Amino acid sequence: MYIREEIENIEKRILSKEAILSVDTKGRDFYENLCPIRTEFHRDKDRIIHSKSFRRLKHKTQVFIAPEGDHFRTRLTHTLEVSQIGRTIAKALSLNEELVEAIALGHDLGHTPFGHTGERVLNRLHPNGFNHREQSIRVVEILEHHPNRPGLNLTYEVKEGILRHSGDIRSETLEGQIVWYADRIAYINHDIDDSLRAGIIRESDIPERITRELGKSHSERINNMIINIIENSKNEDEIAMSENFFQYTNELRNFMFENVYLNKRAKSQDDKAEYILEEIYNYYMYKGELPRNHVDIYKKIESVTKEDMICDYIAGMTDRYVINKFNKLFVPQSWSNY
Repeated sequence: MYIREEIENIEKRILSKEAILSVDTKGRDFYENLCPIRTEFHRDKDRIIHSKSFRRLKHKTQVFIAPEGDHFRTRLTHTLEVSQIGRTIAKALSLNEELVEAIALGHDLGHTPFGHTGERVLNRLHPNGFNHREQSIRVVEILEHHPNRPGLNLTYEVKEGILRHSGDIRSETLEGQIVWYADRIAYINHDIDDSLRAGIIRESDIPERITRELGKSHSERINNMIINIIENSKNEDEIAMSENFFQYTNELRNFMFENVYLNKRAKSQDDKAEYILEEIYNYYMYKGELPRNHVDIYKKIESVTKEDMICDYIAGMTDRYVINKFNKLFVPQSWSNY
């Protein structure tokens, strides 16, 4: 018996009847032989971690563009926090941790440079709009190169969870629903932590009624939110917070929008970021040619437009790469005869 089969049998014995078992996956777009060691969701997790898109997350903005301190979150550290919160909930509910982890690790692969500012710019410029959830699916289905097939060829459940990690339509799996909550728990709390570090808000600014219910510190709030989800989801057919806790969590999220995400001082570099991205987009739209290695990705892809290719190219850039690209395209360089 393969090690994978032993692990699959363990899943059948210990996981909840509501869990998605590795053997019950709806499969991949392209057939592959099973791994003798890893389950299907384990393979997906490994593919995401080893992808170029995952590595680039370390140089993509979470909230603050080009922060000077070493302790501010990036899109990569956000992803790792979502993964850890998700696994904690999944373990307590006897759901499939590897499926949760794979979804969490892949959920932001399609995020743009400069965070949601970049997303807004591409959404405005592309005729069909732009959404980072849908872009994450493009990354895993098309943009991550493989010599024999497009994309990472992930399982249906992982891709569905990535697509539904935010927004109004919840995932059809409990594991995907966990990531929806884990993402929100992570970004609300670590963005508070970063905003305090940046001096954008003070602890006393957070309404007392919220801290009284959710917790006064970073760790208290995360712990209380996780416990509340576990207590309200045990042996249920959906993942949920209590109505009261969910209300206060949304109030805290609204507080962050009013005081951080839309704060002029916190977003003081946004206008510059928008200008850079728009200029690069228009350059490739009307003047320059996209790199050949990027265009070659689409050789076997039908119905792709120039706007699609430009958006894919820009969305994949890190913050520092897009700044360097702007300087190379638009800032005069020192002349050299070498």
